[in-house]
Amino acid sequence: MIATRNRRASLLRTLARLDVPGGPPVIVVDNASADGTAAAVRAAHPRVRLLELPVNAGAVARTTGVRSAGTPYVAFADDDSWWEPGALGAAAALLDAHPRVAVVVGRVRLAADGPEDRVTGKHRAAVLGSSPGAPGPDVLSFPAFAAVLRRGAYLAVGGFSPLLFFGGEEHLLALDLAAAGWQLVFAEEVLAWHDPAGRDRPSPQRWAMQTRNDRLVDWLRRPLRVAVGGTGQLARRALTDPAARSALAGLLRRLPAALRARRPVDPQLERRFRTALRPLDEPPAPVSRPAGR
Repeated sequence: MIATRNRRASLLRTLARLDVPGGPPVIVVDNASADGTAAAVRAAHPRVRLLELPVNAGAVARTTGVRSAGTPYVAFADDDSWWEPGALGAAAALLDAHPRVAVVVGRVRLAADGPEDRVTGKHRAAVLGSSPGAPGPDVLSFPAFAAVLRRGAYLAVGGFSPLLFFGGEEHLLALDLAAAGWQLVFAEEVLAWHDPAGRDRPSPQRWAMQTRNDRLVDWLRRPLRVAVGGTGQLARRALTDPAARSALAGLLRRLPAALRARRPVDPQLERRFRTALRPLDEPPAPVSRPAGR
């Protein structure tokens, strides 16, 4: 399932790899593109199920796609990523064999020269250990395009949040699934390729959106001291940084809604999430493993 907006050429390259005879059904959710994306998909890939949204719904477009899927599992892809042949079958086999697993996260290789994404290194290092009975290391942070999900679990926790819109939305989903007792695991044998269509470094606008959402996740699910501290740091940076001012303004506009939806996770899950966010080269903190669902 792919959510896209105004990236027609990149999407068509991705669909050329995913929409193949004998392959799994493909759903494209178009976030009100203005570049002819929908017409191009209909013309070049008539087998693809195309859902056209009247407005840009951000990451929530993925939830529209998940709701429309008729399969127990859904694999996400971006319009600049695709799955290695056989990867989705391997992920489905893991989900079949492990009913407590909600998300299988694959390793990621960059298509330009083939190195692995740095997030994959963190997952392979098993910084969170492995839950009892899990088929691989636990994860609490992942790129959506490298995830295969149990559809019922995703919908039960509400999917991606409209409050976040786009940018870092996976963090909130991971916390909500883990709080509901589901396992999220890394699988070495499941491979996703990524050929970023945008710039290597995030633009100031993208940084502001990501930072806004990181602080919103703090207010939604993390301890009050974390939320207040993170917002305070952002406010200080906003004194001299226009991108930080944009992030802070967006946070303050959404803060009343975030407070109404605030449900802090338990201390054990918070410790694990904090460890998951720590860069790989930082000294690891002790992590308690969950007792199971």
